[in-house]
Amino acid sequence: MTTPRTTTGVRTVLFDEIGGPDVLTVHALDLAAPGPGEVLVRVEALGLNRAEALFRSGGYYYQPSLPGSRLGYEAAGTVEATGDGVTEFAVGDTVFTGPGIEMSTQGVYAERVVLPESALVPRPAEVDAVTGAAAWLTYTTAYGGMIETGGLRPGDHVLITGASSGVGTAAIQVARRIGAVPLATTRTEAKKQQLLDLGAEHVIVTDGKNTEDVVKEARQSTGGSGVELIFDAIGGPGFRTLAEALVPDEGTVVAYGWLDPRPAELPWIAGLKIHFYANATLTTSPGGRRRSTAFLNQGLRDGTLRPPVAEVFDGLDRIRDAHRLMESNRHFGKIVVTL
Repeated sequence: MTTPRTTTGVRTVLFDEIGGPDVLTVHALDLAAPGPGEVLVRVEALGLNRAEALFRSGGYYYQPSLPGSRLGYEAAGTVEATGDGVTEFAVGDTVFTGPGIEMSTQGVYAERVVLPESALVPRPAEVDAVTGAAAWLTYTTAYGGMIETGGLRPGDHVLITGASSGVGTAAIQVARRIGAVPLATTRTEAKKQQLLDLGAEHVIVTDGKNTEDVVKEARQSTGGSGVELIFDAIGGPGFRTLAEALVPDEGTVVAYGWLDPRPAELPWIAGLKIHFYANATLTTSPGGRRRSTAFLNQGLRDGTLRPPVAEVFDGLDRIRDAHRLMESNRHFGKIVVTL
């Protein structure tokens, strides 16, 4: 256990009101030494997620504490100090942040953060900070949603909607890693080749197509049998019809996002299983955190999991620009800010 004195002048991103990227400002704050069960982490890189744009703009499932809310939950860093009772980490360990973070008070958009030991997982020393910042949330979500919740098995076909998102691209690699066959949807032709290069067996471009066309293409690409699993980020009115792409009487849908906020109808299909997946359900339990971390870290070590990075911004002063790019939807892969 090593506990330093209070760290002064830590550059930290805060916001005082709901709004767009321009509400984000950088402040110099004093950071108290880690208390019992806490860890001081020097942040090396931040990975941006859609949830942070929603949180900043008031559209997330919980609201920020204003004024002076922090932001962010995914970072790669190095342990600088530990408080009493910390047993899993020591000074110099490389880590991911993420599990169970409450963004208003524990947001990681900062040069240094103090977090509970349970909010950290080990990062292999050979995994660089940019890769690390782009990896934890997307791959643990794909692993937890498709494998632990959806029961995806080798040889199964999985239809991944919104596949050019961070979780969608991770899901393609996770499926390939266990020997499953990923089919992907994307809104525009522009990202089709990138998804094929990432490992998608077949890419369905949905621009101008209705859900029936997606179902038809999915069935054609499986020789008419259908997919065993749908990993859905969209929801909305197409949710009911999309389920018709499943194998008859035994398919599974795992919904992990709701990009289309309109009401969705549930499909009436005998034997259909529907799950609504939240990553915190897995990663805040000791067993789930252990399993998902083992899967992620082994995949990063052997190269089967390699997050695509859209752009890297240098320094917290570029955080507004990074959020603007995220809201533009022009990027493919993760947006990272280095410190």
